[in-house]
Amino acid sequence: MPRLLTAIRETPLLWLLVFVPIVLVVEVVRPEAHTLLFILSILAIVPLAAMLSLATESVAEKTGDAAGGLINATLGNLTELLIALTALAAGQYALVKASIAGAIVTNSLFMLGASFLLGGMRKHVQDFNRIGARLQASLLFIAVVALLVPSAVATADNAADPAALQQLSLMLALLLIVGYVLGLWFSLGTHKEAFASAGNGGSHGEPLPIRLALATLAVVTIFVALVSHVFVASVEVAGEAIGLSPAFVGFIVVSLVGGAAEFASAFSAARKDRLDLSVSIALGSSSQIALFVAPLLVLLSYIIGPAPMGLDFWPGAIVMMMIAAVSATLLTTGGRSTWFLGVLVLMVYAIFALTLYVLPPGP
Repeated sequence: MPRLLTAIRETPLLWLLVFVPIVLVVEVVRPEAHTLLFILSILAIVPLAAMLSLATESVAEKTGDAAGGLINATLGNLTELLIALTALAAGQYALVKASIAGAIVTNSLFMLGASFLLGGMRKHVQDFNRIGARLQASLLFIAVVALLVPSAVATADNAADPAALQQLSLMLALLLIVGYVLGLWFSLGTHKEAFASAGNGGSHGEPLPIRLALATLAVVTIFVALVSHVFVASVEVAGEAIGLSPAFVGFIVVSLVGGAAEFASAFSAARKDRLDLSVSIALGSSSQIALFVAPLLVLLSYIIGPAPMGLDFWPGAIVMMMIAAVSATLLTTGGRSTWFLGVLVLMVYAIFALTLYVLPPGP
């Protein structure tokens, strides 16, 4: 416990944990103050995500960068998953789909580009294992193709049977989950020797004891669930008051807030010349959301949602996800990065954000 308190005291971002009790109190005292609750919930989720990052880095410290990236991506996605589950139960399917598409694009472009930029500012050229990166990029591309099919059918054929589209979404969800499991078996089982780190490593810092890290994960996850409920309950009304469309809120705001834990881990690893870990977190998180989280939400919509949710997205989201998947494939070809490559990737993400802000999709 003293080590955890020391980490909080020495990390200014974690000082924002003071907003966790504040937002929970305001939610009880002034539940109608949606804009205030929206802002406070963001300020509370960010340090909670950073705490998740601190704990997951400690849990993953004894593994290689491939397995460590998987652990960071999986536990880092807890924030996004809890937000999506809360929105799913509330029937806000537009917000759920926007957050799915936004998380895929944000992780594969913003997180990866910022990692290249921050790492390149410390080192002239950085190397990473392109085999592992290409595997994650390939999985992401296949998943985006599966997401494109029902969306393309629904858009091109206005007479498409909604029941048939929902059945197709269910079958694709099961297929994607099987592909994700097989990908894990390949990278962590039958061919794990091909995914060794290509970087020089560096000082990883002193990790938390494993029991303390696991206890921190459990406690922080509970608070993330509570704050996520406040966030989802206020996001729609607050977004309208601020002038943000639901698509922009889900695609940009939710994905940036929900991915804060992964950002912290990926950026820290890049600055320590552990670019393999950064790439594994960024692309691993994107492929995990596309192959596992999105299909899981489709399955859970039959249980906790007011109606089944399909995998059909609006055309703009499909285009952005496809561009992100193709960009990830091209970026991982050489196995090397520089700071300017990161700038170029961030420019693509900025183009998407500006487009959604100025030209939001219709209802």
